[in-house]
Amino acid sequence: MPDMGMQGDLEINVQNERNSGTGRRSSFLGRVLVPLSTVPNKPEATRWYPLQKRGLFSHIKGDLGLKIWWQSDQNSKGKGDKDIRESVGVGNPNMEVIVGGGGGGGKTKKEVKADMVPEGPRPNLITVPEADFTVKETNPDLGKAVDYKQHYDLVEEMSYLFIRIVRARNLMGKDNNGLSDPYARVSVGPVKAETKIIRHNLDPEWNQVFAIGRDKIQGGACEISVWDADKITKDDFLGGFMIDLHEVPARKPPESPLAPSWYRLESKTGKGRVRGDLMVAIWWGTQADEAFPDAWHSDAGGQAQFRSKVYLSPKLWYLRVNVIEAQDLLASDRVMAEPYVRVHVGPYQQQRTMRAATRGGSPFWNEDLMFVAAEPFDDMMHLIVEDRIAPGKDEILGACRIPLMSIERRIDGRPVPSRWYVLEREGARGGPFLGRIHLRLCFDGGYHVMDESSNYISDTRPTARQLWRPSLGVLELGIHGANNLLPMKTTKDNRGSTDAYCVAKYGPKWVRTRTIFESFNPRWNEQYTWEVYDPCTVITVGVYDNRHTFPVGPTQVLKDLPIGKVRIRLSTLESDRVYTNAYPLLVVTPQGVKKMGELELAVRFSSAAAVNVMSAYLQPQLPRMHFFYPIDPRQQETLRVAAMNIVALRLMRSEPPLRQEVVQFMLDTEAERWSMRRSKANYYRIMGVLSGVLAIMNWFTDICMWKSPVTTVLVHILFLILVWYPELLLPTVFLYMFLIGAWNYRFRSRTPPFMDAKLSQGEYIGHLDELEEEFNVVPASRAQEILKFRYERLRGVAGRIQNALGDLASIGEKLQSLLSWRDPRATAIFITFCLVAAIVLYVTPFQVVAVLLGVYILRHPRFRDPLPSVPLNFFKRLPSQADRIL
Repeated sequence: MPDMGMQGDLEINVQNERNSGTGRRSSFLGRVLVPLSTVPNKPEATRWYPLQKRGLFSHIKGDLGLKIWWQSDQNSKGKGDKDIRESVGVGNPNMEVIVGGGGGGGKTKKEVKADMVPEGPRPNLITVPEADFTVKETNPDLGKAVDYKQHYDLVEEMSYLFIRIVRARNLMGKDNNGLSDPYARVSVGPVKAETKIIRHNLDPEWNQVFAIGRDKIQGGACEISVWDADKITKDDFLGGFMIDLHEVPARKPPESPLAPSWYRLESKTGKGRVRGDLMVAIWWGTQADEAFPDAWHSDAGGQAQFRSKVYLSPKLWYLRVNVIEAQDLLASDRVMAEPYVRVHVGPYQQQRTMRAATRGGSPFWNEDLMFVAAEPFDDMMHLIVEDRIAPGKDEILGACRIPLMSIERRIDGRPVPSRWYVLEREGARGGPFLGRIHLRLCFDGGYHVMDESSNYISDTRPTARQLWRPSLGVLELGIHGANNLLPMKTTKDNRGSTDAYCVAKYGPKWVRTRTIFESFNPRWNEQYTWEVYDPCTVITVGVYDNRHTFPVGPTQVLKDLPIGKVRIRLSTLESDRVYTNAYPLLVVTPQGVKKMGELELAVRFSSAAAVNVMSAYLQPQLPRMHFFYPIDPRQQETLRVAAMNIVALRLMRSEPPLRQEVVQFMLDTEAERWSMRRSKANYYRIMGVLSGVLAIMNWFTDICMWKSPVTTVLVHILFLILVWYPELLLPTVFLYMFLIGAWNYRFRSRTPPFMDAKLSQGEYIGHLDELEEEFNVVPASRAQEILKFRYERLRGVAGRIQNALGDLASIGEKLQSLLSWRDPRATAIFITFCLVAAIVLYVTPFQVVAVLLGVYILRHPRFRDPLPSVPLNFFKRLPSQADRIL
């Protein structure tokens, strides 16, 4: 029951969207005050409240329909009432006022906003506040890094204790033969590290570097010792010494490396014989030190596979196979019916020609097949000629194997010579002659081989290096760290854990940071550089959880899990400006958009000459071969998938590997997967594009209806000036656009554009099954009832799209029917009108016609007829092809 002593009013303001293009100066459209004492205990019929004005001269009118009732928190938990729009807690913490939106008067788009922050139930909404989805500007301390090396001026300085253990001499022998298996051990507080073991040597040489972060150092001393490895008993101590960390010198590049010194090995207890010396160099440094990339890192567990690494994608070529004809084919006691050629390149690419035409009794195709191949060309191309005997049954007429290394390369469209190849029995070398086939083969180096979507392409250069344009600038990326990452796995002691690392991809160069163990706020502070050849490209940075930090069984397959990724378009960056921002890591889950944490980056695009960057906007983005010899868009997508698989397999074979699931996530291999969410997002994108046109139409309608008499009079004056001085028309249009662009400069984005949860339709989910469908496997594994529901939903969406496309087609067909005599009367009326209009426009000055037409269109509403105009009536009566559709 509500608190009967509740006093006060619930104020609801109706606002107009500022970007709706209605021309209003104020977004306020009225308000409603509802006394809390009049709120009922349960939902009732919609009540209509008149919109109140702010002042005496306000032009506010219309009503707002609301459903308002009291509801306790206990009854509202878990409910998904679709009528709930806002929930406002007032006074009694155990009661809520539930406000359900009705409708309002007026023609503008409106939304109801409560003055108090809603805290009640929000069905089908994400749990993360919208403010957390925005890009936040950060202010890292980059000043220290600038002092010592320009290549590391985008990241914060991180202090490390570097210990280089070079070699030892005259060690004590512990084996029966007087030798030892020595290794060195470094102990700094809780951090312990060991060198490799040198077998049977008293003068071992290790030359290993250890980098221990200052944040992991406890105490003021470092202990370095040498031990003899023993597989059976406990390792024997061969000597050691202590170094006071307060006396360790600091070194910053480009200073020369610190020379190592000999330290005498001492015994801990003074008992026993200890002899020998150890050559060690120890200094304080930063991540800019040249020893850092190959050093043992305290925050990466010391394993080489978790260090930072730079990878290069393989050089990709398009392979063009022109299958011309075949001769002397032998079929088994029959006439060839449907001969075709099947071509295999690599393990995953396979294509076949169409049914052959016959020319002189021999099959003739003259068909191009396109494949993707990567250097070095170690694979073979398998070509098989087959004939269709019956449905589902084929006969092999011959085959041949062609090494890819023997195929000619070209960089332009010049023709290459063709060649005849002998067909042999499949699988047999030097078998009987089964005919020959005529082929024209070449590697096309004039194309850019796509391995990523054109929407966020990072490189547009052709394969052939001879065709590359000069570099336009340099892209520098500083990967600072991540904040508030979510636990990605559970350790053996049931603790949440995340072992995060980053991967950045731009062009053929991939970089991977070191893995930071068991940290939800890892700090990498690594900086990388790329050459830029096109400013309208995108760099992608992904964050992953390393699932290979613990040994697994031989049959257990683990995949690194993506935490999120960030894309930055270089054309949105100002030259030579450092952007330091924290980007939210957003992923779509079956429960909605989820924030996995934040990634702090510093980005700078530096160009040598601004003129060269500007001229790049006037040149074609892709090489010339894409326009002189275009590839079919459907075939282009197939080739892109093949290129992605080749890149993923090659990088997986690197050491340490850049795993296949990481590459696939960076390249969006599942971009073509069906998604109801993406379909709705694209629909609203189209409506957003059309909203500008609709806004202009609404503005012109308001002008014609004299909503603002002053504005309409000014439009009349401008119209008459342009009519009498038509040479001012185009200058006025371009000047107006210049003024709009100059005015919008003050509202430009201060941060690079980022992934938008609201634009992606991930903020408000109508039904969670839409997201579950997006993540379902192919073929679907859900129950038949769920699949039936999804199919019916898809039919409904497709039906609306189908009707919308039909309406657009009808408009175009009606325009075409004006002169096609499909409706003889309508065409006769139209051509008669055209003849009269031609005569009138010939004898009447253009200014007079334009003034009369403009005054008629802009006439006052009191001179307007509420019925549709004559041209509109005539157009709606025109025929279309809709009545001919079955």
